[in-house]
Amino acid sequence: MKKYIVKIEPEALADIQEITNWYNEARTGLGKRFQNTVIKQINSLTKNPLIYTIRYKEIRCILVEKFPYMVHFYINNENNTVEVLAIISTDRNPKIWQNKTSKH
Repeated sequence: MKKYIVKIEPEALADIQEITNWYNEARTGLGKRFQNTVIKQINSLTKNPLIYTIRYKEIRCILVEKFPYMVHFYINNENNTVEVLAIISTDRNPKIWQNKTSKH
């Protein structure tokens, strides 16, 4: 099985930090739990990112366990990388990612 390298774009890192801060303000320790969960799931994309369906153009999504967020990512088969583009609330309009990432 092919291994993929995961790259987290600066915008996605900013999303993770912003969401972590929000959860920390809501309840002590919740932000850390969110961060651990989302990073673990992003890291799981090294194994088989192709199992996730394409949602828009070439963008795939993985639901963050126990949190209402989706990780939006792109698979670059030329160099076997998974590019994490954004982490967006499932309560928001899914078209938001298009405003955040214009390169795909």
